[in-house]
Amino acid sequence: MRISTTSCLCPFLVCLCFIQKCCGVSHHVSTKVPSKNQTKLANGETEVHHRPKRGWIWNQFFVLEEHMGPEAQYVGKLHSNSDKGDGSVKYILSGEGAGTIFIIDEVTGDIHATKSLDRERKTHYVLHAQALDRNTKEALEPKSEFIIKVQDINDNAPKFPDGPFVAMVPEMSEVGTSVLQVTATDADDPTYGNSARIVYSILQGQPYFSVDPKTGIIRTALANMDREAREHYTVVIQAKDMAGQVGGLSGSTTINITLTDVNDNPPKFPQSMYNHGNFLYVPESAQVGKPVGKIKANDEDLGINADIKYSIINSEGANMFSISTDRDTREGILSLKKPLNYEKKKSYTLHIEGMNTHVDPRFSYLGSFKDTATLKITVGDVDEAPVFSMDYYIMEVYENAPIGTEVGTVTAQDPDIKNSPVRYYLDIKEEGERYFKIDESHGIIRTIQPLDREDMPWHNITVMASDVDNPSLLSHVPATVQVLDVNDNPPEIATQEEGIVCESSRPGQVIQTVTAMDKDDFANGQRFSFALPSHLPVNPNFTLKDNEDGTASIIARRRRFSHLTQELYELPIVVWDNGEPSLSGTSTLTLRVCPCQRHGRVRMCQGEAFLSSAGLSTGALIAILLCIVILLAIVVLFITLRRSKKEPLIISEEDVRENVVTYDDEGGGEEDTEAFDIIALRNPAAAEELKFRRDVRPEARQHCGPPRTCQSPALELDEVDVHEFIKQRLVEADTDTSVPPYDSLQTYAYEGQGSPTGTISPLDSPGTQSEQDYNYLDDWGPEFQKLAELYEEAESEIMT
Repeated sequence: MRISTTSCLCPFLVCLCFIQKCCGVSHHVSTKVPSKNQTKLANGETEVHHRPKRGWIWNQFFVLEEHMGPEAQYVGKLHSNSDKGDGSVKYILSGEGAGTIFIIDEVTGDIHATKSLDRERKTHYVLHAQALDRNTKEALEPKSEFIIKVQDINDNAPKFPDGPFVAMVPEMSEVGTSVLQVTATDADDPTYGNSARIVYSILQGQPYFSVDPKTGIIRTALANMDREAREHYTVVIQAKDMAGQVGGLSGSTTINITLTDVNDNPPKFPQSMYNHGNFLYVPESAQVGKPVGKIKANDEDLGINADIKYSIINSEGANMFSISTDRDTREGILSLKKPLNYEKKKSYTLHIEGMNTHVDPRFSYLGSFKDTATLKITVGDVDEAPVFSMDYYIMEVYENAPIGTEVGTVTAQDPDIKNSPVRYYLDIKEEGERYFKIDESHGIIRTIQPLDREDMPWHNITVMASDVDNPSLLSHVPATVQVLDVNDNPPEIATQEEGIVCESSRPGQVIQTVTAMDKDDFANGQRFSFALPSHLPVNPNFTLKDNEDGTASIIARRRRFSHLTQELYELPIVVWDNGEPSLSGTSTLTLRVCPCQRHGRVRMCQGEAFLSSAGLSTGALIAILLCIVILLAIVVLFITLRRSKKEPLIISEEDVRENVVTYDDEGGGEEDTEAFDIIALRNPAAAEELKFRRDVRPEARQHCGPPRTCQSPALELDEVDVHEFIKQRLVEADTDTSVPPYDSLQTYAYEGQGSPTGTISPLDSPGTQSEQDYNYLDDWGPEFQKLAELYEEAESEIMT
């Protein structure tokens, strides 16, 4: 089978047909040489197999797109070598478009296209051909595939799929500045002919812009295009295929180009001189820091290119006024820096400069981007309130000054030209008691009642002044009056608390150091003198020492105090200050006798102190007292119930109500009166709580004559009132709550002195100071503390 076309569109097919005809090449099998499809028989003949051999060569067919003829378009012809032209061969076509778009003549094998084709929709079709024996239906040729390509024609115009376009370019750009690149597309075949070869041209927008014919890049074509003259441009670009030749198709698009702003225009004031009616009026009452006027320079640029900074360049205006820029309106806002005074200066001249803040150096050749203007300001006269000579007054007056004493004077003056008289007043709205008054005409301030520095050392008042012609205009000024000190308060002891005197205090021991206080100021109260009252007899218990440093020391004059004998002592002290005149005051200091430990620490003073040291609050004390009351009530109820029972008339013999206790203690001799106390054996815990001792001898008074020569206590024991001593011990025994509730016999024997046998007690033994150290007894515990104190007291008495 072979392929032929009437138009000989494919040179290859034409050459193939020519070679076949000239060379006599046949696809059929030669009769002389057996082939693979033949078998040589015994009689020398060959048997031909009926398996057909492919006898056609397929190639592409071509069909023009957009065929508009009245008849079907001829595509090509299928022909098999087995076809003898007798109609015994039947050609069958299958595949894409077979039977609808492409039809074949079953006898001749001619193929026609029945419809108009569009290459842009489908570029080629794949079909299959087959040759059959019409009688036997056997395949003469194997089923083979061939392609029909749609040949392109220029039937599509260029298009701009993204148009129309918007572009921007800065004003004053150089020629050739790129603006935008546009690209057109053509649906035709770019590999066949010039159907898709596009050339660009500009239809509208000359002479401002140009376009590159090949790339479609739009550029500026005119120098120094000014946005302020024209801002928007419309450019039309055309794209034409066929390389721009006659007959080519074309398409166009629109580009809207806007010139963006650059700072190529300096600011300009509407007029350079604001005078002759164009001036600014500012009243002298204008407040400092408040706007008083505005001025504006025009700039044709936009955005930051039109930002302006204003400044006052002459010293006269810059000293009194300031100028700032309003960001929204770009106006210069004038404000006051200092108060205006019409009476001093009635007008001001301001030289104002407006300058761009963002300058483009490319346009420096255009000149300076700033402008100046002169503004005249006229100050308006306003009726003003009086002005005080000072912003703040400080006055002084002594305390206790007589009523009507002059404190000070304030002065005010009318600042206006007419100089109206001034009237003075005190602000009556101030709270508190009034102490001062003011002369309405002369501004003299006087007292209306005595002043006390210790009560109020400073007084703050407000003075007002007004014009006689216009009383509604008031001015105010603060005034402070300092009350000066006078020595009118006597000094006194600084503390009001009780002093503590230890029972074991010795003569010459400092009991307490006191200080004084004075309500007067530092000048009259910095130094004090102390002494005991001279009109009172000499205090036998305490004396006072002035330390000459503003303090005084209270010193014990006697040895050993007892809170059971006397718990409180009152010591009057006289204190002098060094004021002019000097004042003195007498204060009474209360001293409480308390048992102390060895190093002066108070062990217990009274019930309240004991409870407070225990850390008991008022609520806890109430709860304890309530519990005690409840317990007492229970005890009373129990006793009442016991008495309600019948008791026997005869008391048991074992119920002894009275006992006689006998002590057989030899002691240390006739002069040793320190008998053993049996209480410690009965109740050691109660004996520890006792704050006095019975095993001590009565104290002897020392009598010192005028020469201050004192006899030893041992020499005057005859003068001791032994009867009073025994009586005191009897009272102590009766009031002692730590012994059993029955009588006891306590014997006291005192013989006096002069015993021929002497004494073995170490208390009255003369001799030198012992070198024995009894401090080790403290380490044995609190049981031996008393013994250590006894030995130390004995040694101290021998030394004294």
